[in-house]
Amino acid sequence: MSAGERWKKYEWRLIRGEPVDPPVNVALDEVLVRRVGSGERPPTLRFWERYRPEVVIGRFQSVSNEVDEEAARREGVDIIRRTTGGGAMFSEPENIITYSVYAPLELVSGMSTVDSYAFLDRWVIETFRSLGIEAYYEPINDISSTNGKIGGAAQARRHGAVLHHAMLSYEMDAAKMLRVLRIGQEKISDKAIKSAEKRVGPLKRQTQLPREEIKERMIETFSRMHTESGLVEDSLSPEEMAEAEELTRTIYGTREWIYSIP
Repeated sequence: MSAGERWKKYEWRLIRGEPVDPPVNVALDEVLVRRVGSGERPPTLRFWERYRPEVVIGRFQSVSNEVDEEAARREGVDIIRRTTGGGAMFSEPENIITYSVYAPLELVSGMSTVDSYAFLDRWVIETFRSLGIEAYYEPINDISSTNGKIGGAAQARRHGAVLHHAMLSYEMDAAKMLRVLRIGQEKISDKAIKSAEKRVGPLKRQTQLPREEIKERMIETFSRMHTESGLVEDSLSPEEMAEAEELTRTIYGTREWIYSIP
């Protein structure tokens, strides 16, 4: 079965996303991957939106190693933990694009983890190339370009489904990022800020396009490459939202989860 046939055997749903408190997005990943795995929901592409800036740490990281908590409090940055591995990411609502793909495991059957990352994000690479960015996938999970890294992906397979998500830099406040994340620097210097800016190639700087226009181009590319008749516009059901809010209250928004030691 070709790559295109794998995707097009499903009727894909699109959730554009409404702003929610940061940990609710993590809970929604859990809710939707379960529902896709059980067949209660068709395979879905969801974009995250959030009310506040955040640091998202990976499932197997510790807050104390990754975040300057005093700086985070001072800057009004929430700390949350996702359910997938990978590194810590700093994000501000207007400066990041985050999406999740929820699909049956058969979509990636027979693929190695490395191959599945590139396979699940190929539509993103094609989107950026159509915008004039020399984008490419850097194994295992970086979406990069000749002008710097754009974002990183993470993945988990459970409940009979695959959850694959990525955070993409639209713009970056390097000074704030360096204040909040612990990345091994003794102090924040002009040199450190310039070095961080050089390593990252935010989409705004590479395209001069509004964030929403880039998101729409991503949706158009996914629809063209991976569906027969287009993405079906969808929204979270009241039951899905209620379940996510309960999971946030009992797990993903709790100190026990966020500060757990892997």
